[in-house]
Amino acid sequence: MSDITFSDQYKQEASKLVDFSLVGSKFVSWESPSNIALIKYWGKYENQLPQNPSLSFNLKNSKTQTKIVYSNRKSSESVIEYLFEGKPNESFEKRIKNYLEKISVYLPFIHKLDLRINSSNTFPHSAGIASSASSFSALAHCLCSIEQNLFHTLSDKKMFYQKVSFLARLGSGSASRSIPGEVVLWGKTGLVEESSDEFAVQIDDQVHEVFKTYKDSILIINSEQKAISSSEGHSFMQNHPFAKARYRQANINLEKLLLALKSGGEKLFAEVVENEAMTLHALMLSANPSICLLNPKTLEAIEKITQYRKKHQLNFTFTLDAGPNIHILYPNKIRAEIFYFIKNTLAAYCENGRWIDDEISAGPKQLRN
Repeated sequence: MSDITFSDQYKQEASKLVDFSLVGSKFVSWESPSNIALIKYWGKYENQLPQNPSLSFNLKNSKTQTKIVYSNRKSSESVIEYLFEGKPNESFEKRIKNYLEKISVYLPFIHKLDLRINSSNTFPHSAGIASSASSFSALAHCLCSIEQNLFHTLSDKKMFYQKVSFLARLGSGSASRSIPGEVVLWGKTGLVEESSDEFAVQIDDQVHEVFKTYKDSILIINSEQKAISSSEGHSFMQNHPFAKARYRQANINLEKLLLALKSGGEKLFAEVVENEAMTLHALMLSANPSICLLNPKTLEAIEKITQYRKKHQLNFTFTLDAGPNIHILYPNKIRAEIFYFIKNTLAAYCENGRWIDDEISAGPKQLRN
């Protein structure tokens, strides 16, 4: 594992982020997308550092909008209020407060502010979309904007987004990848210059145009909360009998996927993406104790997908997150065929016929209200 340098750097710089002048209350607001991992992140070191590089598409319609109203602290301790969809949410608020305390070593000014945080999603909770990725990314963008407003230390865009990704990672590893860019890599690899375990980098300039037209239709097989959290799932990799082989496989698959993305090789792309999806669930099934997050209808739908693809000779693929729901990935040129297939065949396997139409996007953006 490479030496950790940005953490030390941000801690050293934190001494300059204490005293500031603020009159009245101000606000910052960002929207940040969820992302769908193609090379999976499953297994980590301490401090949310990945055992292997991961790569993802940013989504367009599945996003979190977060607004922070900040003002000078009015009492001996900061007051932090958190609303989700306009209503108090104790479990989310506790997680956010723990996160803010954790990152205060890098942003000590947090302790001198009162914060009112209001967050909402454009997609249903537990819809098979990584809400923690979009949530912590949007929050980290807001916090870095507050730093910039108070201290003018993050005027450089590259420095701004590196710190956003670094901070988002400490809330949720996958959140580090919800930064500007259609295709984003997180994790140190000799294949991509400037890649890091501490923050993600976008690699859009290494991606063929066909993949920038890709859509993501998300089949909601089951919207119930997962039996285990992602953090619990990662912990099973610590003593997993196939852990070392998995990390080697991830690096091999990354090399193949980067080649496919650069050359426009959709067949190789599909081969790698599906291998990663099935490996993720194979790792859970072979853990001790074993975890099964798939649903019988997931497997039935996958069978229909492979049959339809073979019959019609279409280039499209699918992936899975750590749950039962399916992401169908395909180029815009076959959108009509995929919609017909979903509506007439796959919707029958979805909970209440529910599915979400999404696509690749360029990532987060700052809001003005």
